[in-house]
Amino acid sequence: MIVVHHLNNSRSQRVLWLLEELGLPYEVKRYERNPASMLAPPELRAIHPLGKSPVLDDGDIRVAETGAIVEYLLDAHDPEGRLRPARGTADGRRFSYWLHYAEGSAMPPLLLKLVFAQMPKRAPGLLRPIVNGIAAKAQRTFIDPQLKAHADWQERELAATGWFAGPSFSAADIMMSFPLEAAASRAIDLSAYPHISRFLTAIHARPAWKRALERGGEYAYA
Repeated sequence: MIVVHHLNNSRSQRVLWLLEELGLPYEVKRYERNPASMLAPPELRAIHPLGKSPVLDDGDIRVAETGAIVEYLLDAHDPEGRLRPARGTADGRRFSYWLHYAEGSAMPPLLLKLVFAQMPKRAPGLLRPIVNGIAAKAQRTFIDPQLKAHADWQERELAATGWFAGPSFSAADIMMSFPLEAAASRAIDLSAYPHISRFLTAIHARPAWKRALERGGEYAYA
């Protein structure tokens, strides 16, 4: 039995979604964030030294990191390549790019946005105006332009087919779902990005996405 070590409000939701798309049976082992710090509980360190989610167990095989888990599941459980274009093709290369871009390039500015937005709230009272000024300037001059550049790029890429790796839905779209949903939640105005908006509407309509949400529970990005 496949076991997913699943943290609420986390990127592990994508692993549940992929498992649903593949039609694989799995068990969800749940962990809850500390409501004050929003950090994962120490029990996750017993699963992986970094105490991060997702982690997947498949028999005696343990895999961490969402992209690595996606690749493992496709290699081990999708021999027909239903959710991955053929390697060596143009779409296959696009698939590899977006699979790694989702965490390697798209998420860092979104994380910075979240951190700098929280800084003034966590600063001591007397320092709050100073911290607020620094955080606002960092967002205005560096983070927000980065987020716009990424959103503009994603919008152009989705214009052709509505998907990231060719004419059909693939696991690259599953990987890209988290950064796009996070951006829509706290970084971009979807009215300026119709192709991103249509992409999000399309993935939310997929039966497997809905089943994964039922298994993993509601989640938030703000």
